[in-house]
Amino acid sequence: MGEPELSVPERLLPVLDQLRELEPLFHRVEPGTPRAAFVRMISADFWEVGASGRRYSREFVLDTLEARHRAPFEDVWSTRDFHVAEIGADHYLLTYTLEQPERVTRRMTLWRRSESGWQAVYHQGTPVARQ
Repeated sequence: MGEPELSVPERLLPVLDQLRELEPLFHRVEPGTPRAAFVRMISADFWEVGASGRRYSREFVLDTLEARHRAPFEDVWSTRDFHVAEIGADHYLLTYTLEQPERVTRRMTLWRRSESGWQAVYHQGTPVARQ
C-alpha cells in the first residue's frame, strides 16, 4: 500500500523513549492538571492543526485543556507506530498513531529540547480513512 518503512537510528532511541512518555500530548495528563502545567509543556510560539483541519492558537488550546481537565473524565485511547526524526538543533519530529473509540488519527508533534525540558512547538492530527 506504499507505507514507508520507518526506522529510528540507535542514537535517537533515548529521545524516542522520552517523547513517547509525553504523548499523546494532550491525553496523557491527569484530570485536575493546572493550566501552569500545560503552559510549561507547550512553547510560547505553539500552534496546532486539529484533525478537523482547523488551526488553533496556543491560548485556545490552553483554554480548552483547562476546561477539559477540571473534573475527572474517561479518555480511552492507545498509541502505536512511534517514530522520531531529528530535524534541527534540539528539534525533533515525533509521529505516531492515536486510536480512540470514535476515530484513528496519525499525529505529529514538533518538540524542542531546552535546559528547562521538552516543549511542544507544533502539533497536528490527521484522520485515517475507514476502510
